[in-house]
Amino acid sequence: MEKNKQYNLAVVGATGAVGREMIKMLEIRQFPVKSIKFFASSHSVGKKLKFNNKEIRVELLDKNSGQDIDIALFSAGAKISKIFAPYFVSKNCYVIDNSSAWRMDSNVPLIVPEVNSNFLNKKNKLIANPNCSTIQMVVVLKPIYDITKIKRIIVSTYQAVSGAGQTGIKELSEQINAWSNGKKLVNDKFQYQIAFNLIPHIDVFTDNGYTKEEMKMVNETKKILNDDNIQISATCVRVPVFRAHSESVWIETEKNLDLKQIKNVLSKSVGVCLIDNPKLNKYPMPIIAENKQNTFVGRLRKDISINKNNALTFWIVSDNLLKGAALNAVQIAEKLVSMNLV
Repeated sequence: MEKNKQYNLAVVGATGAVGREMIKMLEIRQFPVKSIKFFASSHSVGKKLKFNNKEIRVELLDKNSGQDIDIALFSAGAKISKIFAPYFVSKNCYVIDNSSAWRMDSNVPLIVPEVNSNFLNKKNKLIANPNCSTIQMVVVLKPIYDITKIKRIIVSTYQAVSGAGQTGIKELSEQINAWSNGKKLVNDKFQYQIAFNLIPHIDVFTDNGYTKEEMKMVNETKKILNDDNIQISATCVRVPVFRAHSESVWIETEKNLDLKQIKNVLSKSVGVCLIDNPKLNKYPMPIIAENKQNTFVGRLRKDISINKNNALTFWIVSDNLLKGAALNAVQIAEKLVSMNLV
């Protein structure tokens, strides 16, 4: 990496929940920015967002917006990414896309830096950021996978409303306020009332009875770990929490597991924070993970329902707007720089 080199960046979808967090992460992690542009839809054009104490005017996205940009962070939805990401790439710009548009494209690397940054290269300028619930799971799975291959995963997620964007956050807040004041609760973004409720339905249902969100976890995990033989089943649930997704994960491995070894490895893994002391009621929770850059894991225990010694269950929590989206994208950009790819 060339010392003191700086880069021209763009954030597409800058005014959205994830876009704003991308901007914040670039600041906090002191990414070497020479210049930065913010792009959004027509109703946000002209707004000003702060970056490093400077006000930057939001511009309208068009097919020439990628000119002279080194790295663009996209979080404007799959439709926008499908249209505009290729224009940016055609101008020799790396695009790190947070939508579902390119994740399962065989020509597009699906990257979690702690897991598979070796798939980054100069040939593939378009890079996909995985689904939020997938990212936090594979960050914890990879250190275990390096000890012994994982044969099967069963995961249930408890996903915060911020996973549905600003409108999800607003709806939960408005419903809580309405309930507090004895008013009728109105649901628009979610299928049902989300305040004081759980909804076992994220994204649309597919023909096999699983939702798209659940199938994202299945397919993306296999691609990231580069292992199509892992058997995976997921149930994704929306919960009345503003930030940070939680997951209950069960795995079956090829070799027998040493619980002490697993805990030791996870405690030393980059990006992972082990909180696992049941005697003191210490375990990960959304209120601990909110606005934190680590992925938290705890409640590690052997599965007592089978005789074999190769099944483990645990609990994972991570801020879905950070490691689940914005932070992971910025970390990919950092990898591109550290690997001298840009």
